[in-house]
Amino acid sequence: MADEGAIREQALRALPLPYSLALRLRDAGVAPEVVCEYLSVEESALDGFYRIAEAKLAAASVPRTGPSAALSVPAADSPGGRQRRRL
Repeated sequence: MADEGAIREQALRALPLPYSLALRLRDAGVAPEVVCEYLSVEESALDGFYRIAEAKLAAASVPRTGPSAALSVPAADSPGGRQRRRL
């Protein structure tokens, strides 16, 4: 079984880059104004951005099993021209 750090890292990698970057920078103790500069967001919007990122991280941390895991459609950017993406 994977440890908590590995699960979090895998979930962070599954997030869209701005959300992953926001959480990584915050966890590293980077000043909010610097995080805002990297993300091109206003400082007044940063708390909301973090909340969205945390919600996406929580969703990405839940293992996908059962019938809902099979709900995906092909995308055209994988080897052989097909990749599965979640609906």
